Amino acid sequence: MASKLVIVESPSKAKTIEKFLGPDYQVMASIGHVIDLPSKGLGVDTRRNFTPKYVVIPGKERVLLDLRKASKRADQVFLAPDPDREGEAISAHLARALEIPHARRAVFNEITKKAVSEAIANPRDIDDHLVNAQQARRILDRLVGYKISPLLWRRVQKHTSAGRVQSVAVRMICDREEIIQNFVPEEYWTLTAQLSKQKDRRQFPAELVRRLDQSEKERLRIGSEAEMNEVLAGLADVSYTVTKVDRKKTKSMPAAPYSTSSLQQDSSTRLRFSPKKTMKVAQELYEGIDLGEGRTGLITYMRTDSTRISDEAQRSVKGYIGETFGSKYLGPGPKSKQKANVQGAHEAIRPTDVNRLPESLRSTLSADQHKLYSLIWKRFVASFMAPAVFDSVRVSIEAGEYLFAATGSSLAFDGFYAVAGREDKDTTLPELIEGENLKLHKLDPQQHFTEPPARYTEASLVKELEELGIGRPSTYVPIISTIQQRKYVKLENRRFVPLELGETVNRLMKQHFPDIVDVKFTAQVESGLDQVEDGEQEWTDLLKSFYGEFKRTLDQAEQDMERVERPVVEIGEACPEDGSPLVIKTGRFGDFISCSNYPACTYSRQLQKKTGVMCPRCGADIVERRSKRGRIFYGCGTYPACDYALWDRPMPEPCPQCNGLVALTTRGKPVLRCTECGLERAPIESPRELVTAN
Repeated sequence: MASKLVIVESPSKAKTIEKFLGPDYQVMASIGHVIDLPSKGLGVDTRRNFTPKYVVIPGKERVLLDLRKASKRADQVFLAPDPDREGEAISAHLARALEIPHARRAVFNEITKKAVSEAIANPRDIDDHLVNAQQARRILDRLVGYKISPLLWRRVQKHTSAGRVQSVAVRMICDREEIIQNFVPEEYWTLTAQLSKQKDRRQFPAELVRRLDQSEKERLRIGSEAEMNEVLAGLADVSYTVTKVDRKKTKSMPAAPYSTSSLQQDSSTRLRFSPKKTMKVAQELYEGIDLGEGRTGLITYMRTDSTRISDEAQRSVKGYIGETFGSKYLGPGPKSKQKANVQGAHEAIRPTDVNRLPESLRSTLSADQHKLYSLIWKRFVASFMAPAVFDSVRVSIEAGEYLFAATGSSLAFDGFYAVAGREDKDTTLPELIEGENLKLHKLDPQQHFTEPPARYTEASLVKELEELGIGRPSTYVPIISTIQQRKYVKLENRRFVPLELGETVNRLMKQHFPDIVDVKFTAQVESGLDQVEDGEQEWTDLLKSFYGEFKRTLDQAEQDMERVERPVVEIGEACPEDGSPLVIKTGRFGDFISCSNYPACTYSRQLQKKTGVMCPRCGADIVERRSKRGRIFYGCGTYPACDYALWDRPMPEPCPQCNGLVALTTRGKPVLRCTECGLERAPIESPRELVTAN
């Protein structure tokens, strides 16, 4: 019988590490948090130093009972949830609930035999500072959510909510939309000269930069067609002469290994993965994949602010680069960009074994897992390679009273591009010498208009939140999911657009709770939480400094905030009982369809039927819906926050080729078709059986 118990938070993580430790160890999972603030009521005694009233999470009683029995039988108990604030809090709650004396915390950044064995051999005490930081964040979020949300229910509509971080994200999206809507475009013109050497057919472009009487730092601005015509008149019958040729070597440096936010950004841009999907796949790679010889963790912990790399991992990747590419490809490695609040044990996201090449795992991993692992592996290896070197040239060309410039660049040494790849092409110029005259082939004037800043994508929103110091690696995905599920914003062409409800709530929050939606204030609170984690501030002092002014603001808002009448959304269908328009209403269990003549007419029906398939765009449920003509189609349940839709019924099993969403089409011969790669195959069961089963 096992004499030692290891408790982790994930069943799949438990399966992976169980094989590392041998028969003396039993590994069990808490399946996330087992204790939390109650779902009903505030759960925080604000009059008694913000004492939290923790309860066992409903449904976790059996899990806790099984863990308690196992802990009583064990000689030693090791608490091994994830190496962050949440993991530390889970450990502390387990230690109290299971009455474990001298609880030992095992922390590992990667799920490999060596890392797990070392963590078990060198446990530490539970870090109270980390626990207090998590507790302070949880209570702060509870105070904001449970105090403001009921007010919004009464003044706007039921089931609206406010959040300490989500409200700031909504404000950023709404503020950006306001800038876009109020933007006044300004006209400007550019001029390109197509030139060549006198006896050379090959042409190259040169851009108009300035007049010769302007300083080198100035640039000529042409604001109208009339101004452009004046410039063109000044260039009539002038010669184009090379006056200066600057040649130099330039370097392109590799990027640092991934942190959580940079992985989410790159994955969104390169793979078109949502942050939620990125973290789901990364979790799978971290917790372990069966490679034929047991489950193995393929990447390090995926929630981190750090870009630090352990000494052992550095030696390993440098050895791989030297053996594979040669010593000239070895670079200095990334400069560690690690914030003060990040624990020393935290690393960047990297492969656990650099010699486990992506290509060798192609047949083992799903398509999504392979894409993400390849991204992480290439970024990590490239970060320790030499910079790429370019031969760059800039040529100054005088034409009358104007100066043009032409640039060229060609790759001289590929460096880290040997792994990372390169999308840009060389732009070469012919051999030009000072004093030579060039031949003009064409002057190409182009009219332009200034454009407003782009709407946020998921990637750019995460980047902005990180740069502003709002949220942390574990919060980016919940923030983005919540503001869509609340129907405050929607994704339109992969960019966030505020919805009417979001704009209404944001306007009220800015008017009555300016601090809560203030970017700088929210960043200061995050900094305060970091100070709690570092032991530089008491968690109760942080809450006191926040709650006093917040309570006064809340009391004032109760008096001043008026009820908002929101427009009714008609669905274009008449009530079958009295002929009145049917409208969408929000109730306790979400949206439903109701007669607009309520309460005189009580007709209502369910709006949606879940299919059991996740939306590939945002991760919410895909539901069965009806068009205005009564035709059944399938769309994201968060509509209009996400407008993903398809006519064919989505199926629960992903595509075996690309892991994409598969739909069953019954028009003609039944076919299962992947919505991403287009792979078609015949269904195993009949269409009727498939539809009934799902």
